[in-house]
Amino acid sequence: MSSPKKHVPKVYRVTAKHPVDELQIAKLLEGVVLDDDPKPVRAAACTVVDSHSLDLTLTEGKYHQVKRMLAAVGNRVEQLHRSRIGALDLPSDLAPGQWKWLSDEDLLRLTSLP
Repeated sequence: MSSPKKHVPKVYRVTAKHPVDELQIAKLLEGVVLDDDPKPVRAAACTVVDSHSLDLTLTEGKYHQVKRMLAAVGNRVEQLHRSRIGALDLPSDLAPGQWKWLSDEDLLRLTSLP
């Protein structure tokens, strides 16, 4: 599920150091070049939560990709939280470092991805 080759959408809640503006969002959606790869990477979707926060959807998952993408548009990640992978949302009552067994329904939602 976490392999970049699978192209499973992953949603990250990003809190940025500086306010996120429309130009930065446009660049994230259009594609930015990271320092180790000449091929641009782009966000599949980007939803603004507030002036410093956004939900960023990626389908690749390269090393520190979210941090490097925000740096490429002139901002910096202050806080990062993956809230969803595929159709599975992280439970809101799950504490950092805590885990849970997936139910049959959760597994079905994960394996029924296109």
